[in-house]
Amino acid sequence: MTTIAEVNAMPLGTFTATYGDVAEHSPWVAEGAAGFRPFNSREAMIGAFSHVVDKAPRDKQLALIRAHPDLATKARLTTDSTREQQGAGLASLSEDEFARFTRLNDSYKAKFGFPFIFAVKGATKQQILKSFEERLRSSAEVEFTNAIVQVCRIFRFRIEDRIAP
Repeated sequence: MTTIAEVNAMPLGTFTATYGDVAEHSPWVAEGAAGFRPFNSREAMIGAFSHVVDKAPRDKQLALIRAHPDLATKARLTTDSTREQQGAGLASLSEDEFARFTRLNDSYKAKFGFPFIFAVKGATKQQILKSFEERLRSSAEVEFTNAIVQVCRIFRFRIEDRIAP
């Protein structure tokens, strides 16, 4: 694990190369967060990543949401996404479960125009499916906000996996 002192000492290019993948295919988040260094703690680093997303224009937020993969997809995933989805049991679904996730993913994207985002670390596939079905009943604005909250939870988990407390 890296210490916060080591994070603060990194040149911008190294910081972005090291943490640019914390936000799925969106290194601009790490670039923006780097401007808040020195961080006084891991929590401050997490807060900087979240702040950058919160203050981004809506079109950039939407692009960030859309950069995330569908849950339980057979598509090629980033290393972090693969590990997170495996940990939630999404890599070993039955044929029926996979079909259910596929239907829910398709319905969600058709309704909202972006993929269902859920920070799966520590969750079970049953919890994810329940949330999927509940959130499908949300309004577009509520669900956009939910997606951003979940993206920020993903940052938290990924940073906590890499930075010493």
